[in-house]
Amino acid sequence: MFPNALTAAVGIESPVVQAPMAGGATTPELVAAVSNAGGLGSYAAATLSPAAMAEGMARVRGLTDRPFGVNLFVLDTPNPTRTELAAAQARLAPYRAALGLEPEAAVPERFCESNRAQIEALIELAPPVASFTFGVLDAATVARLHDAGSFVVGTATTVAEALAWEACGADAVCMQGAEAGGHRGTFLGDFEQSSIGLMALLPQAVAALDVPVIAAGGIMDGRGIAASLLLGAQAAQLGTAFLCCPESGIHAAWKAAILEAGDDSTRLTRVFSGRHARGIVNAFMDELRDDEAAVPAYPVQNALTGELRRAATAQGRTDFMSLWAGQGAGLARELPAAELVGVLEEELRVALAGAG
Repeated sequence: MFPNALTAAVGIESPVVQAPMAGGATTPELVAAVSNAGGLGSYAAATLSPAAMAEGMARVRGLTDRPFGVNLFVLDTPNPTRTELAAAQARLAPYRAALGLEPEAAVPERFCESNRAQIEALIELAPPVASFTFGVLDAATVARLHDAGSFVVGTATTVAEALAWEACGADAVCMQGAEAGGHRGTFLGDFEQSSIGLMALLPQAVAALDVPVIAAGGIMDGRGIAASLLLGAQAAQLGTAFLCCPESGIHAAWKAAILEAGDDSTRLTRVFSGRHARGIVNAFMDELRDDEAAVPAYPVQNALTGELRRAATAQGRTDFMSLWAGQGAGLARELPAAELVGVLEEELRVALAGAG
């Protein structure tokens, strides 16, 4: 229906990509619903063990025979100091007490899954599309993914990062504008300078790259997809737009916060995970704002706040939940995922027709 080099290579009919959102939001049911509707569903595996990755992908494959993607982070092994951990624990103690938790979180044996083991598992599991965020792979690993039959997509927030992904052999690059909800994918250069709006970033990336570009950041409807295509993208990746679908795995209180959001309801923060991420502002973000630079880097802070965030979710305490959402959150709709894909496609047709 909207053919181009990217949709043909991936084997999808629609230029709609559902963003992978770690932490349980992108359930196999959501991924499969989007893929079955002609788009590209994406399963977030970044926080999963290889065994859990295999289980989740088997569930996706049991629900769809259409192409889908799987996303991992690219991470170094963290090595925080005792002093850094003690300061982080002290910072979180009042919030743990408010949720009825012990004053200190148990320091885990490891702060994240082995990234190398995850990548090896992904190569073996061979999803139709393999996407990556937070860094860039080496060319040899990309070649192994290609040999397994996976189409490789790298995430970039600047043209320099996009060129790094192209140089290592990526088949496409997802350009993440500053409007995007959740974690920033920046891995080269200064973070603030890398927070570029999508409408400025996208045409510069398209001009610099020979591989197809996917647009991401604040896109919520067919008009946003049309704007992305007119600026040279071959698909648009939407995350927040799918969070209020019934197939989404997020808490009802998070969905309600998205539906009530306005254009200025979100901002970037490091206090939940140790990496800049965009979410709906709440008490936890406000009260720890002066500590933004001091919290341990991802994934250490993410691990230390894990129990706190789970308890907040169980209690419906949105003041302590990481309510990831993009700047377009106020345009979210409560529609089944397949229906939303159809609505997006119709809006896209109308917008493109209006653009001549």
